[in-house]
Parts: sequence; structure tokens; C-alpha cells
Amino acid sequence: MSLAREPEMLRQEVLARPGGIIAAGHDQTVAAAAALLREGGNAFDAALAALLAACVAEPVLASLGGGGFLLAHNERLGTRLYDFFAQTPCIRRPAVEVDFHPIVADFGVAQQEFHIGMGAMATPGVVRGLFAIHRDLCRLPLAEIAAPALRIARQGVTVNAFQAYIAEVVGPILRSSPGALAVHQSPAVPGRVAVQGEVLCHAQFADALDALIRYGEDLFYTGEMGQRLVTDCRAAGGHLTDRDLRDYRVQVREPLRFTYRGARLATNPAPSIGGMLIAFSLALLESVPLPELGFGSESHLRSLARAMALTQRLRREQAFDGIPDQRDSQRLLSEPLLGEYRRALHEHHVFERGTTQISVIDAAGNLASMTLSNGEGCGYVIPGTGIMMNNMLGEEDINPRGFHRWPTNRRIASMMAPTLMFADDGRALATGSGGSNRIRSSILQVLSSLIDFDSNLDEAVARPRIHFESGQLNLEPGFESSVLDVLRGEFADQRRWEERNLFFGGAHAVMRDGRGRLFGAGDPRRGGVCRAVGID
Repeated sequence: MSLAREPEMLRQEVLARPGGIIAAGHDQTVAAAAALLREGGNAFDAALAALLAACVAEPVLASLGGGGFLLAHNERLGTRLYDFFAQTPCIRRPAVEVDFHPIVADFGVAQQEFHIGMGAMATPGVVRGLFAIHRDLCRLPLAEIAAPALRIARQGVTVNAFQAYIAEVVGPILRSSPGALAVHQSPAVPGRVAVQGEVLCHAQFADALDALIRYGEDLFYTGEMGQRLVTDCRAAGGHLTDRDLRDYRVQVREPLRFTYRGARLATNPAPSIGGMLIAFSLALLESVPLPELGFGSESHLRSLARAMALTQRLRREQAFDGIPDQRDSQRLLSEPLLGEYRRALHEHHVFERGTTQISVIDAAGNLASMTLSNGEGCGYVIPGTGIMMNNMLGEEDINPRGFHRWPTNRRIASMMAPTLMFADDGRALATGSGGSNRIRSSILQVLSSLIDFDSNLDEAVARPRIHFESGQLNLEPGFESSVLDVLRGEFADQRRWEERNLFFGGAHAVMRDGRGRLFGAGDPRRGGVCRAVGID
């Protein structure tokens, strides 16, 4: 039964049971969700309140100009994936006409190149997603859901250490245009991006959000905001047209379902790719007796790194033509192909980004895992709105065929993978992660810690992580140096990080145990915060 067809039943179920638990990337994001739970809202009211607050408190990572996914579960109605991710434009302008240029994001230990400009912008889906989810799943009025975000946008938000750091990482984008700088500018020093401790007000965003609540989503897609966006794209080297905005639709999909050592998992299905790659990695690891190896042992890290390397090789060798479909999921998880890669896991050496997560469980048992992304932002802000548009067409990891070669008018194959887990002992988990192409490795390791090593949730989220990419093994501190030295025989190119870093994702997670108790863990790598509401 589709969640989208039974909104009244869902609303009635949560009336008598307020409360729940939230994990997200900022205390104001969490506070907005908590306020809705206290007022009797359900997990989906809370997730939308958190989404809007994140656009204010986490403006580099979340924006109404981006895209995302909600994996929603209700015990009576089942599990559905709301896809409101970015769409490629209907028409691809010649590259010589397009405003598209590189910047380098500096993580300190590592650097990553992104492309920005009007030509990096894909069709945004967050506004459509906001209204579709509200119609189908929510209990409270949208004005009430938006109230916390409106309040903090007008009163201001103090820039915390993590937000200051991420703004420094993508500083070249925030300084790339007067509109972008105005959103992030220090109130004390004109021309400088705000630093930790300064208070940023977002009055234009508040006015724009208030107008959207009053007049509806068409204001953004066919009304004044959309018309200005399209006009500026046409004049300044973007691809978007009236048709792109007018025809954009939220897609409600069946999740990708699979099992791992008896635990039942649901994640983002095709055309997104992140969920498929997580499922493939876990299918490989199921052939390894990880529980017997011990967390952080040489055998554990070797198996994990090999699985990551093989998954990367799979993506390169098993072509999806840019946009995978359900047949690709079935093929990748079929025994012939799995058998081939499992043999490589055991017998051979293997040679070879701006996102935020909101997880909510309410007292009635509804689960919401929402992952949002604006890429890093393209540098263009719709005038008078404070809304930075995305740069999805400028992210290398979601454009594997190369820039300016994307298929027109199709969902982009995101790495984002909101994920739910259900175990035979009654545990239910909602998680996901930011982190570009580190999303899959972050979620993979949290799930493995919970299932393979019987970790509690705090431990599973906090444990050190690894990530293999482009021949290099990245390692957080916390593993034995002697073990890592032995691994050099197979993984010679190692980058040993001196401290935990947002490079390794941000897997904010919430869980209900077999006794109905609720737990949560905000990932410290991305400013994670957790709060319980009305729970003894």
C-alpha cells in the first residue's frame, strides 16, 4: 500500500503519541524538528521542519535550490522513497555558451575540484518535495512546520565551528558572486565570509519562504521566482528553461530492499546509484566472517578496503550509461556477478561531497531518513530570495560520463542513500550520510558496526572509518599503526588523517530497540546533534 494514497490514516495514527528522537547536523535543525514533535507532529512533520531550518542553519549544505530524498516508513503502510533530487535540463546548450568553471575545495589534508557557474545548475526539486511530502504524510499545517525556520532566519543564527569550517572549505564559491557573498557575508567585515561566533540573518530567505507558504510551490516553478531564474539562465549561460521547472515532478518509488546477515535493509533505489553500491559492498562482505575478525584488525580492514575497491571497480566496469535502472540493481546483486567479485575479494589484490542528513523516529513508530544536497552551490542566488542554486552538473562523481555529456531530462544518478534497517531482534534504524562519494562507505561502516560487531549506536557512528578511492586508502585516526603498516603491502598509497573529518561523511542516525526505546547519534564529523522529545 502506498503511503501517498493513505495520508488520513497516517495522520490519525500519530495523534495520541507525541514525541520521538532526531539526529541531524545542527542544533537549530534538530530544535526545529523537536518543536514539531512537541506540538504533536509526526516524524515527517519534523523532517520537513528540519529541512527548512537546515536551509538557514546549514546554508552551504542545504538549500531550496537543491534536491534530496526521503525514505519514509510507517508500520501499517510500509516503506516508500520520495525522490525530489535534481533533474538534468531538457536542452543542453553548447559548452562554449555555458558559464561553467572549476574551483578547488580545500579540506586541509585533501583537495577536491568542483565546477560552478550557471551551467552547473540542474533542475531543483526541494520545493516540489516539500509540498508533496506535506500533502501525503504530514499532519500539521505547512505554516506551522515552517515557523521555526522563519524565526531563526529573521533573528539570526550564530555560526558554529563546523559551519565556519565548511564555509572556509568552499570559500571560493561563497565569494564567487555578489549574491552568494551577501548570503554568507560577515555582519562586521564587508566582503568577508562570516566566521565562527558571528550571527547571520537571512531576511530575504525568510520573506521568500513566507511567500512560498502563502502562495504555494508554483511561485517557485512557474511564478515570479522561477521566471527570474529562467531569465538569468538564458542570459548568463545556464541550461534551465521554463519547461524544466514547469514539468518537474516528485517521484515516489519502491525502495531497494536486501538483507545482510539476517537484517532487512531498504535504501535509495535506481536511478540513484549510492544504494545499489552499498548493497553490493555488503553482499561481498557477507562472504567474510567479519564478526570473528575483530573491529580494526588487519583482516577486517583488508576485507573492508578490498570491498570498497571492488565496488569502485564495479561502477567503472559495469556501465550504467549514466542513469541506472531497476534491471541494473538486479544484475549487480545477481549471483554470477557477485560470485566473480567475491572471488576477487578473497583471492586477489585490488588495484585501482555538500550534503546533510536528517533522521527521525517518532513515538508512533514512523521512520524518516532524509538526505539533502545543494552540491556545493553554483554561486548564483535567485535575486531577492537568498536561495543559492545547486551545482549538480558540476560534480564529477555524479557525472561519470564527463561534463557536458549528461542525458537530457532525466534524474541524476545520486550517491545519496537514505537507509532503513530492520533486525529480527526488533531494532529499527534510520540513517544516511553526506559526503559525496564517501556516502556509501560511511553508511556501509555504520551498518557493519551495528550488525557485524554488535555496536551500540553511538559507537557505530563514532568509530574510525576508512575510504578507498582512486588507488588511495584514506584512514581516520584510531587504528593501530602496526596494522596499517602491514596493509601497505596491498594498499601502498595511504593517507592517514590526523583527526576525524567531514571528508568521511556524516551519518546522523536514530534507532528504536526491541523494547521500544529510542536512541540517536549525531555524527561529530559534520556537527551532529541528537535530541529526544517526550521520551522517558
